[in-house]
Amino acid sequence: MKLFFSPGACSLSPHIALLEAGLPVELVKVDLKTKQMADGGDFTAINPKGYVPTVQLDSGEVLTEGPAIVQYIADQKPESGLAPANGTMARYRLQEWLTFINSELHKTFGALFNPTAPAETKDAAKALLAKRFEYVVSQLQGKDYLTGSQFTVADGYLFTVINWSQWVGIDLAQWPVLAAFHARVAARPAVQAALRAEGLLK
Repeated sequence: MKLFFSPGACSLSPHIALLEAGLPVELVKVDLKTKQMADGGDFTAINPKGYVPTVQLDSGEVLTEGPAIVQYIADQKPESGLAPANGTMARYRLQEWLTFINSELHKTFGALFNPTAPAETKDAAKALLAKRFEYVVSQLQGKDYLTGSQFTVADGYLFTVINWSQWVGIDLAQWPVLAAFHARVAARPAVQAALRAEGLLK
C-alpha cells in the first residue's frame, strides 16, 4: 500500500493508523502547492482532487478521503481494535466522531491556514473552534479516548487536527482535558514513529 502524504497534514491520521495496525506502507511525499510527488510525477494523475490523504492499494485501486481511508485500514486488522465491527452501534459511534472531526474541526481550521482570509474570518473560525473544543472536552471527561479506553482511528484523526493548533496561535492549555488527550496520543509509539517519519519530531 502507498500513502500519499504531506508532512503534518491530515494524511498524518492514516499514517498513524497504518503504524498502529502494523501494516506495511510506502510513503510518497506530495507538494500540495505544485501537486508534484517527490519523484516529480503529477499527483493529480493519482488523485484528481489534488489533496491528501490518498492511498493506492496493491491492486492499483485508489482510495481517497481520510475517514474512509482510516476505516479501510482498521478493517484490514480487526484485532487491532482501531475500529469496532461493521454493523454495530459502536461502529456508528466511531463514524459519528469521524464525521464531526471532518466537518466541524478539520474544515474550520482551513480558514486559519488560508493566507488570503481576512482577520475577521480567522477570528470567527477560532471562536467556532473554541465552541467545538468545549464539546469534545465534555465527551472526553473521564475517558482516555473518544470512545472509552480503546484507541481508535477517530483518536488519531482528532490528534492530527488539534495538533495544528500550535501553528495557528491556539493554545490547547485553555482546555486541560484536550491538552492531556493530545499529550497522551503523542506519547504512543506509533504516533511518535509517524511524526518522526514526517520530519515533525527529532
